[in-house]
Amino acid sequence: MATQTSMEDFEALLNESFELTTPEEGTVVKGTVIAIEAGQAIIDIGYKMEGRVELKEFAQPGQEAEIAPGDEVEVYLERVENARGEAVISRDKARREEAWDRLEKAYEKEERVEGAIFGRVKGGFTVDLGGAVAFLPGSQVDVRPVRDAGPLMGLPQPFQVLKMDRRRGNIVVSRRAVLEESRAEQRAEIVGKLTEGDVIEGVVKNITEYGAFVDLGGVDGLLHVTDMAWRRVNHPNEILNIGESVKVQVVKINKDTQRISLGMKQLQADPWDDVEGKFPIDSRHTGRVTNITDYGAFVELEPGVEGLVHVSEMSWTKKNVHPGKIVSTSQEVEVMVLEIDTAKRRVSLGLKQTQGNPWENFEAAYPPGTEVEGEVKNITEFGLFIGLDGDIDGMVHLSDIDWDRRGEEAIEDYKKGDIVRAKVTEIDPERERISLSIKALDESFDGAVDGIKRGQVVTVNVTSIEEGGIEVEYDGMKAFIRRSDLSRDRSEQRPERFSVGDKVDARITQIDKASRRLGLSIKAREIAEEKEAVEQYGSSDSGASLGDILGAALKGRDDE
Repeated sequence: MATQTSMEDFEALLNESFELTTPEEGTVVKGTVIAIEAGQAIIDIGYKMEGRVELKEFAQPGQEAEIAPGDEVEVYLERVENARGEAVISRDKARREEAWDRLEKAYEKEERVEGAIFGRVKGGFTVDLGGAVAFLPGSQVDVRPVRDAGPLMGLPQPFQVLKMDRRRGNIVVSRRAVLEESRAEQRAEIVGKLTEGDVIEGVVKNITEYGAFVDLGGVDGLLHVTDMAWRRVNHPNEILNIGESVKVQVVKINKDTQRISLGMKQLQADPWDDVEGKFPIDSRHTGRVTNITDYGAFVELEPGVEGLVHVSEMSWTKKNVHPGKIVSTSQEVEVMVLEIDTAKRRVSLGLKQTQGNPWENFEAAYPPGTEVEGEVKNITEFGLFIGLDGDIDGMVHLSDIDWDRRGEEAIEDYKKGDIVRAKVTEIDPERERISLSIKALDESFDGAVDGIKRGQVVTVNVTSIEEGGIEVEYDGMKAFIRRSDLSRDRSEQRPERFSVGDKVDARITQIDKASRRLGLSIKAREIAEEKEAVEQYGSSDSGASLGDILGAALKGRDDE
């Protein structure tokens, strides 16, 4: 009975010993290199177990394996025994397990890890992190796009672990994060030493449409295109080249974003300091058109000083025309200074002021009363527009086309393109208007009325009977005697008592050469005759009746 108990105890102890000393599959065990043959290392892992590992598994990327008999190494035990009775072991898997443990700790502490880029894959690169393979996206290689990653291949360098999943075997790393952190530290150090107004040397690192980035010795500053020169710079490559050394001034430093703004023009004299002295108001200068917009054209008076010729100041006559139809870029033009605002650094210029006001020029050449000739440019409901010298128009109003016909009727005699003659009646340069008259060319009225005067009695012929009066003619001139002027006696103020062809004596009450009107009145003639008879032949005070006086006056006329 004692013997049986002793055997059971021995068996239990033996099993316990095997459980404690036999390595478990899927774990990392230590072993000793006992030989190297056929490109493999033979490793004794104890417990009378040996296995083989390819030498390349001991090599670092791009290097030869450095291993010799007697070296102690760690390997991953996949199976205790294979078909040949050897243990199946792997150095790569051992390194991978070791690396994963190390990387997880570094990931938790946000520490950098060492690795080497050894391959290129779609969208990025593969990185050996000491046994574990990670993916490096192309966007995480550098702070700027890298065209050639060859110099970075196989080079040991730090990386930042962005994401890892041990179960899926995925690791994503970034080289850019490490560089940005280093640059941020370097930038903070350099920025801390700079102050606004410092003048420093730099090298043009990159050129864009809006400016150039200048390397100040580890930190970049932006030299904006507007701060390169006082004159207009269309593109930075007009005055800068990549790799060129330049002297710049620190214009502004943003401590929060650590951005540095630089300037070159600040090192030059400001041309605006003496603008008012060089370009006084109303002075004329020749400049070059540098830019054309919808609202005007910019003209460079001197390097660094530009003025705007607003579209309204470009031409006296071309209204609502794009500035590009009047001037062109790089064209030399003469302009007049209209206004200067040194605070806003603005100069208002005029182009048309150097050409003279065409309405004033026209007034000097063709004063009112002068006859002109021109082409009918346009016909509207209120008159004709005639093209005149100086590329301006004059207007003939409907009422100034014909003396005898209504304007709506007379205007039908004209069409665009007709050459007509007219007389200048009025010029208003401020309102840019010229009034013309075609009917004023007919001066027959002036000749007809030269021999008569107001108050004179003339004999006229009745040409038409109207409801409101009678139309008469005197020496080729037509006039109208209103109903109220047909007789002193209201009962006799009847147009129908006259007939066409009758000769009637009437008194001239008005001569208006401007409107070509002759005012006549039978009533005024009768009143004048009565007054004259009273003065000559008696008055109501003498006791004579009005009939007696008029009878005496008529008898006196007969005796004469």
